Amino acid sequence: MRPACNRLIGWLVLAAAAVLGAAAAQAHPHVWITAKSELIYAPDGTITGVRHAWTFDDMFSTYALQGLETKVKGAYSREELAPLAQTNVESLKEYAYFTFAKADGKKQKFSEPVDYFLEYKDTALTLHFTLPAKTPFKAKELSLEVFDPTYFIDFQYVQQDPVKLVGAAADCKIQFQRPNDGTAAAQKLGEQNFLDGGNANFGMMFANKITVECP
Repeated sequence: MRPACNRLIGWLVLAAAAVLGAAAAQAHPHVWITAKSELIYAPDGTITGVRHAWTFDDMFSTYALQGLETKVKGAYSREELAPLAQTNVESLKEYAYFTFAKADGKKQKFSEPVDYFLEYKDTALTLHFTLPAKTPFKAKELSLEVFDPTYFIDFQYVQQDPVKLVGAAADCKIQFQRPNDGTAAAQKLGEQNFLDGGNANFGMMFANKITVECP
């Protein structure tokens, strides 16, 4: 088994601990991600995939790097981080990569990530990866949401240019809606909902919503 797997790095283990342990009753995240995304279009207007860059909070980054041997202390090359990157993208599959798409109201699926790698900069890890559309599609209206249904992970997009269209027609229009605070809704749900396992869709209140309209 790879060293990265032995260290139990990745969201899979952390999320499982949250669901099975006392943390499941808490209505707040435990991992924070600063995100930016690109929607990739083919020349004929077909949507071929989504490219993500997710920067982890300092605490998670520090935890993930524990025990990782490097040639230069405090410096982590892409090659040295490759096993950790693989562990992370493999753990994402169970959670549908926290990326949910609809084309003209019809759900779309993604294949396993490609072109993935980890980058270490300013004490933080950033996971870069591309999600190819399982079947490339065209859409007059594309709806894309990025969130963790259990709200174990909080996704916050960067302020400047959070989402870009790559290769899309000039007349395609994009709208980006950040999640509301959700505090009042969380209070209404109550802690008992979490103890009863009723938090499965709690994270929807904190979804980042991307809409693209093309003539």
